[in-house]
Amino acid sequence: MNFLFNIDFKTVFGEELVLNVIMAGKTAHYRMTTVDGLRWSYGLRLGEKELDNVSSFDYFYSVDRDGNYSYREWLTVTHRLELAARQARKYVVYDKWNAMPEDAYLYSSAFTDCINHQQVTSVGCSDYARTVRLKVRAPQLREGERLALIGAGNTLGGWEAANALPMVQHAINEWIVDLDADACEDGELEFKFIVLGGQADVAPLWETGLNRTVQLPALKKGDVVVYELAQAFFELWNRKFAGTLVPVFSLRSKDSFGVGDFGDLKKMVDFVAKTRQRVLQILPINDTTTTHTWTDSYPYSCISIFALHPQYADLNALPPLKDDEARERYKALGEELNALSQIDYERVNDAKIAYLRLVYEQEGAEMMKSEAFKEFFAETEQWLVPYAQYCFLRDKYGTADFLQWPDSQVWDERERKALSTPRNKAYKEVEFYYFVQFVLNTQMRGVHDYAKSRGVVLKGDIPIGVNRYGCDVWMEPKYFNLSEQAGAPPDDFSVNGQNWGFPTYNWDEMLKDDCAWWVRRFQNMSKFFDAYRIDHVLGFFRIWEIPVASVHGLLGQFSPSLGMTREEIGNYGLNFQEERFTEPFITDWVLDRMFGERAGEVRDTYLDRIDGERYRMKPEFDTQRKLEKVFEHATVQEDLWLRDGLYALISDVLFVRDRKNPELFHPRISVQFDFIYESLYDNDKYAFNRLYNDYFYRRNNQFWYREAMKKLPKLVQATRMLVCAEDLGMVPDCVSWVMNELKILSLELQSMPKDPKVRFGHLSRNPYRSVCTISSHDMPTLRQWWDEDLERTQDYYNSMLYRGGAAPHPLPGWLARDIISRHLTSPSMLCIFSIQDWLSIDDNLRLPDQNAERINIPANPKHYWRYRMHLSIEDLMANDSFVANVTELISQSGRK
Repeated sequence: MNFLFNIDFKTVFGEELVLNVIMAGKTAHYRMTTVDGLRWSYGLRLGEKELDNVSSFDYFYSVDRDGNYSYREWLTVTHRLELAARQARKYVVYDKWNAMPEDAYLYSSAFTDCINHQQVTSVGCSDYARTVRLKVRAPQLREGERLALIGAGNTLGGWEAANALPMVQHAINEWIVDLDADACEDGELEFKFIVLGGQADVAPLWETGLNRTVQLPALKKGDVVVYELAQAFFELWNRKFAGTLVPVFSLRSKDSFGVGDFGDLKKMVDFVAKTRQRVLQILPINDTTTTHTWTDSYPYSCISIFALHPQYADLNALPPLKDDEARERYKALGEELNALSQIDYERVNDAKIAYLRLVYEQEGAEMMKSEAFKEFFAETEQWLVPYAQYCFLRDKYGTADFLQWPDSQVWDERERKALSTPRNKAYKEVEFYYFVQFVLNTQMRGVHDYAKSRGVVLKGDIPIGVNRYGCDVWMEPKYFNLSEQAGAPPDDFSVNGQNWGFPTYNWDEMLKDDCAWWVRRFQNMSKFFDAYRIDHVLGFFRIWEIPVASVHGLLGQFSPSLGMTREEIGNYGLNFQEERFTEPFITDWVLDRMFGERAGEVRDTYLDRIDGERYRMKPEFDTQRKLEKVFEHATVQEDLWLRDGLYALISDVLFVRDRKNPELFHPRISVQFDFIYESLYDNDKYAFNRLYNDYFYRRNNQFWYREAMKKLPKLVQATRMLVCAEDLGMVPDCVSWVMNELKILSLELQSMPKDPKVRFGHLSRNPYRSVCTISSHDMPTLRQWWDEDLERTQDYYNSMLYRGGAAPHPLPGWLARDIISRHLTSPSMLCIFSIQDWLSIDDNLRLPDQNAERINIPANPKHYWRYRMHLSIEDLMANDSFVANVTELISQSGRK
């Protein structure tokens, strides 16, 4: 079979186009030819053996520059060629370059699989001697709608909609029709595309613009000419949807076992669907178990990017225990734990693991022989086997710190065979962990399928970091920098910055294999979700990297970033004094102001004098980690205050030295609030501020743009999930450039506007490609925020809500409803509220104590994540007044 591919694409000198054909899971590359740098072609011949049992194949175009890969088309949806003409001997294809479209979100599984429920079908075979095939993308079509062709002449229906030619959706949002070239009049086609509804009495919708025309070439018998046409556009408005954010662990049903589980998640899907919402967003559900204590409750510190947390197993969906005594005992324990107002993380997890072991002992042998388990094991073996061994060794040695494990400080790939062979002793030792993950994966996939059937988009969360003692680091340490810690610079959540404790990524190593680790991670997520939130997307541009010896985040620096030389610093008019500016600024006046009557104690115990003016920390106290150890048992407030003061002394520097090149320097973040800045002359303060603003807001923009574009395009196109990003914090200009280029939805909070000139964001200015919300898991709820700062609330009440007089406190339900209503009418595609904020509109349903609704406090790295809904999902759904209230708000806003 002969194929001639043609495409118009303007190149520059040194560039050439490459045709990439995907068949049998492999990609073949063919360099195309051109005579003018614009019209490219390639003649491909495929034999019967290559086309055996092949009804279609996919392909894409890429550009090589000077013999090396440069860039390529949008790969979320590639070109597809159907081999559906029986008499075909030659295909002549006229393509268009497939760039990422502005409406790329319509190609996401969130729209195609959940909202529009589009079905892709194969094209039936035609018997035409000569065939004209038309292909067009029409992503705007909604559930029950189909595309048709109508045009001039009898062959195309004579412009009568009743005679329109039906088309077939043969690929995601792409429609196709075959025409008999012998029946085409005058060698020219004039036509339009129309949308037909599922009901006969619905008028067809015609595409906008002028009529399309195609001049047909001379065709021989057996020729098939394929035209890929520009996308069809229709006068259809952008759709907007509402949703709910709630962590799985926070869910409560009458059947829960003290914590939300995947069974509860399915019930929450029902609530979302009943109230005409379309999105259910959750926090990460990965396993976080390192200590088997409440400190593992932090869901963003996963030990595996693939494994799910055992606490989410729905015990009700498992075979019942045959032991009557055990069954009754666990039934009573479940009721006791479920009655608690908050999660007892340790008791719940200990009980669930023990219960799962009983089910494993009772049912495991048969379940592990099933075809379903064999398929699961084959699909997940790459990560499942090391994860199970990691869990076994963690529990065997009583620590997740694998550096303390004898002879097992890194994953040994040679152990895989023994751990994968059921008759082997090593397999039996880890089989329970296989069983648990099989149960969890089966249940979560069931929830995903159920959500799609109800038209609900499940939105997951991808944490930016992983636990430094987790399985991912143990298995592939080359991808991580263990000498550094990831965090965030100071913000409204934490004046000292956030230190998450995660290792930073070795991007140089990750880029060597095209970010395969990340691609696997995203593809695994797509088994459970149709949309996802990229946690701290700024980390793909640069991460706030903190020395491992630091507790706070103030001594961090962006990595990668362009450090400054001594000469550059001097060019701003600041006389660079290296020792004074890079060592802690400790003087008598600083000590007296900071420690008061305890200044003498600090001098004698913790400091060495350098000269008549300055001091330095004694070697045994010269890092925050050393001081943390000294004060680890301190409980008296005065001692904690002393510790924090000593922390502040250590971070009181004007510049931090670049950790890769000691000849480069970075201005210390937020140093304007510290004593060393206060000690500068006014002209030096002016020079430093000019340098500071240039460094943090301008110097690295192009550099960070290039860094992000090395990584994010690969990840965004790894799946068809809808991509949303958390882009809050210290956001450089280049972030919006990349997000717009890759069509990633931004996060918009009225209380944290991206425009520095306003105190509150204007909801009407939200971009369509955005997620609008009021609060997140890291923030106070709407009710808490309302009472945090009375002056700010009053300003918001008058200037944003346009209400006169004094703002009422606490926030009444009617006013919470008004605030939510205003957010719902914003232009944002998605408007997602936390379950606490939804409940705030009903004075009778919400918790009396608003502070009990808080999920996380970022300033506290040891926060206990234990918030649970105080109402069961069943009771919530049975409350007709609340359901009607939410449904009315959504309906009035036009979100559906």
